[in-house]
Amino acid sequence: MDPVGLQLGNKNLWSCLVRLLTKDPEWLNAKMKFFLPNTDLDSRNETLDPEQRVILQLNKLHVQGSDAWQSFIHCVCMQLEVPLDLEVLLLSTFGCDDGFTSQLGAEGKSQPESQLHHGLKRPHQSCGSSPRRKQCKKQQLELAKKYLQLLRTSAQQRYRSQIPGSGQPHAFHQVYVPPILRRATASLDTPEGAIMGDLKVEDGADVSISDLFNTRVNKGPRVTVLLGKAGMGKTTLAHRLCQKWAEGHLNCFQALFLFEFRQLNLITRFLTPSELLFDLYPSPESDHDTVFQYLEKNADQVLLIFDGLDEALQPMGPDGPGPVLTLFSHLCNGTLLPGCRVMATSRPGKLPACLPAEAAMVHMLGFDGPRVEEYVNHFFSAQPLREGALVELQTNGRLRSLCAVPALCQVACLCLHHLLPDHAPGQSVALLPTMTQLYMQMVLALSPPGHLPTSSLLDLGEVALRGLETGKVIFYAKDIAPPLIAFGATHSLLTSFCVRTGPEHQQTGYSFTHLSLQEFLAALHLMASPKVNKDTLTQYVTLHSRWVQRTKARLGLSDHLPTFLAGLASCTCRPFLSHLAQGNEDCVGAKQAAVVQVLKKLATRKLTGPKVVELCHCVDETQEPELASLTAQSLPYQLPFHNFPLTCTDLATLTNILEHREAPIHLDFDGCPLEPHCPEALVGCGQIENLSFKSRKCGDAFAEALSRSLPTMGRLQMLGLAGSKITARGISHLVKALPLCPQLKEVSFRDNQLSDQVVLNIVEVLPHLPRLRKLDLSSNSICVSTLLCLARVAVTCPTVRMLQAREADLIFLLSPPTETTAELQRAPDLQESDGQRKGAQSRSLTLRLQKCQLQVHDAEALIALLQEGPHLEEVDLSGNQLEDEGCRLMAEAASQLHITRKLDLSDNGLSVAGVHCVLRAMSACWTLAELHISLQHKTVIFMFAQEPEEQKGPQERAAFLDSLMLQMPSELPLSSRRMRLTHCGLQAKHLEQLCKALGGSCHLGHLHLDFSGNALGDEGAARLAQLLPGLGALQSLNLSENGLSLDAVLGLVRCFSTLQWLFRLDISFESQHILLRGDKTGRDIWATGSSPDFPAAAEFLGFRQRCIPRSLCLSECPLEPPSLTRLCATLKDCPGPLELQLSCKFLSDQSLETLLDCLPQLPQLSLLQLSQTGLSPKSPFLLANTLSLCPRVKKVDLRSLNHATLHFRSNEEEEGVCCGLSANLLGDSGLRCLLECLPQVPISGLLDLSHNSVSQESALYLVETLPSCPRVREASVNLGSEQSFRIHFSREDQAGKTLRLSECSFQPEHVSRLATGLSQSLQLTELTLTQCCLGQKQLAILLRLVGRPAGLFSLRDSTRHTEKLSFPRLEACALGFKKKRKKERKKVSEDTELRTKIN
Repeated sequence: MDPVGLQLGNKNLWSCLVRLLTKDPEWLNAKMKFFLPNTDLDSRNETLDPEQRVILQLNKLHVQGSDAWQSFIHCVCMQLEVPLDLEVLLLSTFGCDDGFTSQLGAEGKSQPESQLHHGLKRPHQSCGSSPRRKQCKKQQLELAKKYLQLLRTSAQQRYRSQIPGSGQPHAFHQVYVPPILRRATASLDTPEGAIMGDLKVEDGADVSISDLFNTRVNKGPRVTVLLGKAGMGKTTLAHRLCQKWAEGHLNCFQALFLFEFRQLNLITRFLTPSELLFDLYPSPESDHDTVFQYLEKNADQVLLIFDGLDEALQPMGPDGPGPVLTLFSHLCNGTLLPGCRVMATSRPGKLPACLPAEAAMVHMLGFDGPRVEEYVNHFFSAQPLREGALVELQTNGRLRSLCAVPALCQVACLCLHHLLPDHAPGQSVALLPTMTQLYMQMVLALSPPGHLPTSSLLDLGEVALRGLETGKVIFYAKDIAPPLIAFGATHSLLTSFCVRTGPEHQQTGYSFTHLSLQEFLAALHLMASPKVNKDTLTQYVTLHSRWVQRTKARLGLSDHLPTFLAGLASCTCRPFLSHLAQGNEDCVGAKQAAVVQVLKKLATRKLTGPKVVELCHCVDETQEPELASLTAQSLPYQLPFHNFPLTCTDLATLTNILEHREAPIHLDFDGCPLEPHCPEALVGCGQIENLSFKSRKCGDAFAEALSRSLPTMGRLQMLGLAGSKITARGISHLVKALPLCPQLKEVSFRDNQLSDQVVLNIVEVLPHLPRLRKLDLSSNSICVSTLLCLARVAVTCPTVRMLQAREADLIFLLSPPTETTAELQRAPDLQESDGQRKGAQSRSLTLRLQKCQLQVHDAEALIALLQEGPHLEEVDLSGNQLEDEGCRLMAEAASQLHITRKLDLSDNGLSVAGVHCVLRAMSACWTLAELHISLQHKTVIFMFAQEPEEQKGPQERAAFLDSLMLQMPSELPLSSRRMRLTHCGLQAKHLEQLCKALGGSCHLGHLHLDFSGNALGDEGAARLAQLLPGLGALQSLNLSENGLSLDAVLGLVRCFSTLQWLFRLDISFESQHILLRGDKTGRDIWATGSSPDFPAAAEFLGFRQRCIPRSLCLSECPLEPPSLTRLCATLKDCPGPLELQLSCKFLSDQSLETLLDCLPQLPQLSLLQLSQTGLSPKSPFLLANTLSLCPRVKKVDLRSLNHATLHFRSNEEEEGVCCGLSANLLGDSGLRCLLECLPQVPISGLLDLSHNSVSQESALYLVETLPSCPRVREASVNLGSEQSFRIHFSREDQAGKTLRLSECSFQPEHVSRLATGLSQSLQLTELTLTQCCLGQKQLAILLRLVGRPAGLFSLRDSTRHTEKLSFPRLEACALGFKKKRKKERKKVSEDTELRTKIN
């Protein structure tokens, strides 16, 4: 017996254990691999006797310690068929601490170091000092070869034995199907370190394992980052690479090292590259430095794989990155081992900034349909099971979508392997509807038939939850009890591996087979354990936003925990949970209800896109229709998903929720990395009304999948696919699918880099989409010939209303005819013929081809095309290269193209010579309403009016004109056109040719002509004045900004005599604004004067010319005496009536006198206005003097020294002359001077001197002046708030005068002066004093002092008194009192009228 058996002290028990294990050597090898992952199974042991080999393996296992030995004994009793008596002895003797012998452990510790660990670091040796250098190099090469062979052998032994557990299919551990890999075209954003969202990935560019490391870059760091969500198989792929390298498939690498960050995080000291390679991997037998130098020299053939970069611990303090992350950073940036290849795997999220910007990005997208089928074929070796599994996947859409995640695909196959033999076909629909129930069935499948180890599951779930809370994924024997380790190993719930943190620090670590399994077991513990109440449970039901991953240093470990909790809240899981809870169904039901209640609250909140997806997963897992309906109805009408990755499972879950929604919804996926087969998840989603995708990742495979889904969306109205990599192959699938969606109203293929032929293929579907309103093909770089083909489509397709092309923009706008549902269901050929017939009758087309590089020959082709088409509302060819010839062709064809609104030829290289050609070409176009050409601003725009009605017969035309005669001038029909030739550099030499070209346009209606902004100068103005009569009647002529001098401006005044149509001339000299305008009420049928056919017209025209005044407005002009003399001489022959408006900064007295002296020479003048013109203080007297110099002056209105107006009467008028000097600054002194001149002023009307800041002095002086003004009949003064001062004159002397003084506030000293004035004014017969502050005493004194001859004099005093009045010295006195009571005091309002007859 071996020494171990002797020390165990029980020979029979040891012999029985050896004989038992000898019967199943494969099982023992698997357990040795599990419990001793750091110990290689030496192939030399195969030559030993089977019992000796078992004894050797047991010896290695026993020296690891009591935890490993006890866990192994528990596995023996659980998995092997052990007799009951032997099982009791094994568990009682070897399965507890008392039965373990520590002497053997002490003996093991005394063994040589080489026996404990053959890979320990040995003293470094170097041959660098050897004199025999050649021999030394040879020795170095031999050492390196030995080490590389050691690495490969170690990897081969590691992946050689993968034995399934009891009851598992043989392929459970061996099936491997490569997932979809897509290489990204965008590099990392190193300043942010975030690699989420807008990653441009070429769809269809599959990356194989060997392609992962093919690069053309030979210098600098070469780094590949493999991104994938949890369960996509990142770790599996990393180990697959190691296995392939061990088998000799990756010959490009001499050495391959795989490191897991979950283990590297345990290292707290800084490592050198040699320590990283030789301490954590088998070390060289000798001379470490020599081997490392060889690796450095051949670094381009060294591959370092770092798994789980998202788990790398970020620095928590100011000391910088952690030791492992620092080493990783140096390796990525080429500081250490320059030239080596580095590959890191990570979940999408924020990654360390140390990754270089040129790092290659590869996305792992899981399984598509063919890969799922391949995995099933490999998993099931038996033909019936394989066929049954495929049928289940084909009939169960939910299960098929779950299998898109490789980890779930493995779980699904395991469940089907367990269910198919005992259940009828189709049962998986009921048993595997959600991810949670998939894991639940997996646990049942791994458990012994009819026995569910409840306590072990809950205890292991507690360990899992504790790990999630503390961020722990690696456990040691001290963390898990030996029975639980054995339970996890037996049911493939735990994996083991060697954790090496240094040359002398290694131990066995355990972890759950997958992180999602750890989350599921933690959820089981929360739902079924009596240690957890429902309040604690609800704290774990939260929604994780994937956007947070862009800023989090380390991703959380509980991403799926809320989903599993929601899944366990399903009623289907209650029996399973009740069994785990040992029959406590009430507690389980309360927890399930609490989870559902939390989800209901979350469903009614406004959530971001990532949280909406997480909520949909949770709600879908519950299988609660009421909760799903609440969630679906609470989703917003516009549901955006921006810049976070989405899987096919995510979209399938969203579709499941939307099935419970009644209202339509808009889905917008912008910048979301999507798997190529994602659109398949939207099949049959009838709630989607708008669907748009914008991602460079979308390509042909995506388009093909989308084409299969589109016809199943019955309410889809808008489809957008922008910024993708679709080629002709992908578009062909969509073109075939679009006619199957007749309800579509808008389709967008923006920014897809489509070729010309692909664009033409797309527009072929326009006739087959009866309700389409918009087709957007912008940013697809088409040529001119293709653009003309698209224009032909716009002309021929009856529903197209607009084609807009401008640089990158290319948009079709359509107006589908109003059709009923029955009409839409008719045959397509009947619909097309009806549509064409209706379109030919009423359609008008807008064509905008802007900045499309069109040339002259393109214009010819376009004209030929448009002549065959419908009426054109607008044609915009601006920004092309038509030049003069192309613009002339388009102008000539305008009348034939039936353009109803606008033709735009701007920015086409038109020259001054081309302007003449365009004008001649448009002269015969009856519908032209406006032409605007500005060569400086590159503007050439034609505006058109509706085409006139057909010519009527002679009798109808005569009746029409007679009806016009009965209308007022303002009611006559207007027919005019505008010709704007602005900023074209026109000079005097161009005018004659231009006027010839314009001559044909004048007879078509009133013409508004605009020559502003040119260079005509004085010569051009004079020449134009000669040519204007030949143009006929114009409605207006604009000559602004042409550099005219004052002489040229004044010369234009002659046009009043030569042009009958000219009624207003506005000139602003400084701003060079010159506008000649006709009568606004003039109409085209009267434009050319009298006509022999219409005598009534000539009569009406003569009446109009006599009644409508002509107006000359001259402003901002230096009005010197010579200029005014010339102006008046020019106006002498102007037909009247004439209104003259002058404005300048200041008008001198000399200029004013010159102007006033010329007034008698202008008998047709009806108004002279000086506005905004500075006048001197003498000007009022000069203006007043005009009343005597010019008898035609009817009224002089001088409101201020900046505004004066003279009104003239015609010869037929006989009214008096009025003068207005109100609102000035005359004051008492100025008013006194003016009153002194009154006897010499021939005023026969009103003199208004109000608001001139006068006092009682002016009122008294008025009384004193009345005797010298016999023609004054009435005067009134109010010095209160009204501030009025008016004097009324008559043509002849007046026998009686009336004087009214109000609110004059006379003082006692004024009474005598007032009496003196009243005594001298013998014609004054009535005096009214209103509130003039004269009491009873002052009135008595006033009456006593007035000395007048015999006659009647009336004095009326209207004032308020509080005491009675008495006049004892008056011979006759009549007093009248009016009393008025108020609430608080009594006032007497007394109106006293005194009439005294003086003898």
